[in-house]
Amino acid sequence: MDLLNTLVDKGLRRELPTREEALAVLATTDDELLDVVAAAGKVRRRWFGRRVKLNYLVNLKSGLCPEDCSYCSQRLGSKADILKYTWLKPDQASEAAAAGVAGGAKRVCLVASGRGPTDKDVDRVSKTIEAIKEQNEDVEVCACLGLLSEGQADRLRAAGADAYNHNLNTSESTYGEITTTHTYQDRVDTVQQAQAAGLSACSGLIAGMGESDEDLVDVVYSLRELDPDSVPVNFLIPFEGTPLAKEWNLTPQRALRILAMVRFVCPDVEVRLAGGREVHLRSLQPLALHLANSIFLGDYLTSEGQAGKADLDMIADAGFEVEGADKVTLPEHRRAAGASGCGSHAESGSGCGSHAESGCGSHAEGGGCGPCGSAAEEQPAEAAPADEARTDLVAVRRRGAGTDLAPNA
Repeated sequence: MDLLNTLVDKGLRRELPTREEALAVLATTDDELLDVVAAAGKVRRRWFGRRVKLNYLVNLKSGLCPEDCSYCSQRLGSKADILKYTWLKPDQASEAAAAGVAGGAKRVCLVASGRGPTDKDVDRVSKTIEAIKEQNEDVEVCACLGLLSEGQADRLRAAGADAYNHNLNTSESTYGEITTTHTYQDRVDTVQQAQAAGLSACSGLIAGMGESDEDLVDVVYSLRELDPDSVPVNFLIPFEGTPLAKEWNLTPQRALRILAMVRFVCPDVEVRLAGGREVHLRSLQPLALHLANSIFLGDYLTSEGQAGKADLDMIADAGFEVEGADKVTLPEHRRAAGASGCGSHAESGSGCGSHAESGCGSHAEGGGCGPCGSAAEEQPAEAAPADEARTDLVAVRRRGAGTDLAPNA
């Protein structure tokens, strides 16, 4: 297929595809799916080999968020029957993180619900970072605390944080339909504050909220321009008790096409298979490893994931290997002097295939801080009818951080 040959060539050169090419990936048929995966897999292997980076979520504060993000089980007014608790103590968070590290996680993601941290919250998280680093000095720590105020990113960096996550989630033009209590620009500003402080930026999207192909391409192109080191691709987990509970718009094939499009647009960044992979990819999860070079191990913020051992078995069975602490995730051209081992946005002209070189211009879990499809008349097979919603696939987390039960890492 000429399209795929063109996209592979561009991916190997870190050149930006055209919007028409990105849209064409999403419009490919199921008969062409393995060809799409194989093509994007060539790009993935060029920059990341067969390594899979493992990340582990620790939910420091669960539920009771004042924001109204429609996808989130922790949102204002959520009726979802999730765990609710206030801040974990540093030693509790360190103990939770240790379970993920023991399972092979290279990065620990510290997430807290809320609009953004107070200065006291930053002090608390700083102590938690220090406690984790004391026990595991080589582990990467990523904070995900919501919108940052001036100086907070610098303080997190000084405390030992390596990265900061704040997802764009969806396109700027449709953002107001998903959230009204903050703006798309607020999110962009927070990612840029993290970058300015020397933190490795982590910012991604949520697919499956009813958005169009154009929306998906818009947000991925915006991410490339923002140039994070890591792009988590979340698939909506339709929690009962949230406004998007009935949005079952994804098939496993659709999810793979979305991942392939992200890889072609952002060829040399860490593409992370994030929340909802078990729900929407199901038995096709191993194919996604040919597209993404990073996954979350075990459970998510408020939902249960695949068992950690099953994740490790899947990686090995698919012919991939867990990335060790001695390996730097990002390719050499994306690393800046003095940056953490996870890489940095700071190197000029490289980036997610920087827009400057091409001449073209420009989490965790179903979303949240940590963590769409074509119109029905265009692709009627893509959207599952309401009576086929797989609510049996969504399990609320009852173990790990904030409970007396061991995690499944």
